[in-house]
Amino acid sequence: MPNPPQLSPEQRLAALEKAALVRTQRAEIKADLKKGSVSFAALLERAGNEDLIGKMKVINVLENLPGFGKVKAQKVMEQVGISDTRRLAGLGANQKNQLLSIVG
Repeated sequence: MPNPPQLSPEQRLAALEKAALVRTQRAEIKADLKKGSVSFAALLERAGNEDLIGKMKVINVLENLPGFGKVKAQKVMEQVGISDTRRLAGLGANQKNQLLSIVG
């Protein structure tokens, strides 16, 4: 495994703050999904334009949909043929269409 980059204390602090902000924003998006205030289709549309959403793992997004849990999300991933490590921005057009037909 390569060594991490050598950062000054200020650079390290800035990187940690940025990472914490991103985690908070992703948690808010997941909460909105769980509440139903944002749709899966809207999230897929935004994934191509917004890096924050595009880097979210598909399995994590599915698990936070209303009516979905770990088991159902995993079954959908296997049914569509999506790897557990795939992120939203990396989905192909066919995969998106299949997910939308299943999820709604």
